[in-house]
Parts: sequence; structure tokens; C-alpha cells
Amino acid sequence: MTYAIIETGGKQLRVEPGRFYDIELLPVEADSKYTIDKVLLINHDGEVSIGQPFVEGAIVEGTVMRHLRGRKVIVYKMKPKKKTRKKRGHRQELTRLMIDSIGLNGTVIASASAQAQTAATPANEESSASESETQETTKA
Repeated sequence: MTYAIIETGGKQLRVEPGRFYDIELLPVEADSKYTIDKVLLINHDGEVSIGQPFVEGAIVEGTVMRHLRGRKVIVYKMKPKKKTRKKRGHRQELTRLMIDSIGLNGTVIASASAQAQTAATPANEESSASESETQETTKA
């Protein structure tokens, strides 16, 4: 399993190809590509690359799916015995980012399409194996 730890919006986030994440609002249009070069760590099949502070030549590419607003957070302030109450709400502006690939030194080490193919291959082999077993039992 390949993953990377990136920094975006003042937060650190563990990302994997083929998954989407809600991050702080990015200044790009929906359905456009976005590249993150602030990669702190990459783990590729047990081989770990740690940056100081960032990994040299590492990039994470993603596609902006859409912009949205997060859940409402209620801020309630009250001073007892003073008749002072304030209730305010806040919704954070977010961007939903689909991670397409993780690259290191110009080569793609993990991508969403390659991960989908490896996930689909064992399932197909198991189903074909079980079909052949059922055909053999029906013949006997």
C-alpha cells in the first residue's frame, strides 16, 4: 500500500491514490488538476522516504471534484449572572480533492488507475476459479 503525508491549508493529511479528501478551499476551478509539492513523507511498499521538511522531487497530483461548505459549528458564549449570551454559527469553505497519483523524482509510483486494476484482478481470478470448480462438480 502506498500513501503520502502532505501539508495543505496548515494541516497535515495522509492521502492514498483513488480516494477523495475534503481540504481547505483551494483557489482553482472545479474539474481541474492540482499539484501538491509539500510532501512530508512517502511510504511505498514498506520503503519510507522522509523529508526534512519536504521530500525532494515528490508530488501528489489530484483533481478538484467540487467546492462545498462543511458542517455548521455553533459557537455559544455566555457569562453567568450577567445576562450576556452570544450564539454564532460558522461553516468552513472546503474543496473536495480526488488524489490521482503520487510521484517521486519524475516517476509515478502509485496511481488511482493502477490501484483499481490490482484490486479488480484478484476478485476476477477468484470468481473464475469458483466457476471452474462448480463446472467440475456438475460434470461429475
